[in-house]
Amino acid sequence: MKNKLGYVLAIVISLFVGMCSTILLVYYIPAKEQPVVVKTVYEQSVISETDTIAPAVEMVYDGVVTVSNYTRALSGIGTGFVYKTDDNYGYILTNNHVVKGAKTIKVTNTQNSTVEATLLGSDEYADLAVLRVDKSFVLKVTTLGNSTDLRIGDTVFTVGTPVSSSYANSVTKGIVSGVNRTVTVTLNDNTEFMMEVLQTNAAINPGNSGGPLVNMKGEVVGINSLKLVDDQIEGMGFAIPIEMATSVLDRLENGQKIERPLLGVNLIDANNNYALYRYQIYLSKSYEYGVVVAGIDKQSAAYKAGLQTNDVILKINDIAIQNTVHFKYVLYKYSLGDTISITYERDGNVKTINVTLNDSI
Repeated sequence: MKNKLGYVLAIVISLFVGMCSTILLVYYIPAKEQPVVVKTVYEQSVISETDTIAPAVEMVYDGVVTVSNYTRALSGIGTGFVYKTDDNYGYILTNNHVVKGAKTIKVTNTQNSTVEATLLGSDEYADLAVLRVDKSFVLKVTTLGNSTDLRIGDTVFTVGTPVSSSYANSVTKGIVSGVNRTVTVTLNDNTEFMMEVLQTNAAINPGNSGGPLVNMKGEVVGINSLKLVDDQIEGMGFAIPIEMATSVLDRLENGQKIERPLLGVNLIDANNNYALYRYQIYLSKSYEYGVVVAGIDKQSAAYKAGLQTNDVILKINDIAIQNTVHFKYVLYKYSLGDTISITYERDGNVKTINVTLNDSI
């Protein structure tokens, strides 16, 4: 009996020890690590063209023309655009340098129809010209916008005829890179003149001159005029603000000369020592900016107001004058009959006089 009881007790103890061992293995001995499966889900992206400029292009495209300048033969091409019509005619705006010296001017529209145009008026300083054609030639009249609404980074585009007629009506897109820029250009008589322009990186090449710079509303905000050309510089195009053109359109349409004030003085850059020596002008000190009166018309209002040879002009109406080119740029912002103040230095003394502009070029 005792042996049987001892046998049963041994079995119970063995079972208890086995259960405890199992519990210890489960809770205190880590199981073999199982591989972790990582599932990567790739989402398919669909890219759609949402920034097309096609609607804006359509608003202006048929209003753009190729302008051909003929002397004895074809001597150059440019671009223009129709900005208005009346009962009989269409009126085209382009650059003065596109039609300069032409004996015959022909324009071609987007349907390859070509007619001879009449030059109504032009201005070298503004680099603008107005042409007239029969109204039946006109396919579309462009809408003029407002360049003062432009912001740096706004999308703009051009329509024109770069390089040759083989690329007529080409469209290029860019952004507004700068506003209120000033660039110096050389006129046909080799004199220099400063212009206020819009800057864009839209591709502008020879032949684009006179064509429209257009905003995303399809409105003309500028007239492409020149490109800064340099081996080290790319993507810098310039356009005349449309407001500059509209301010003189009436006079150009009527063949009137755009009169600009003339002060009646010959000027030299105050820091141009070589030119000063040639004119035997000896200043008491050196100047970083300003212009020197090298000669003066004794019939001019400036002379009658007290300006003399060797005076150093420093300002016009509180605008500091940098050089002779800048002097003309500032002066030409005023009209005949306007009174301006001129600040100048003579013998170390700074003085100011008022001059009424009554002469013109």
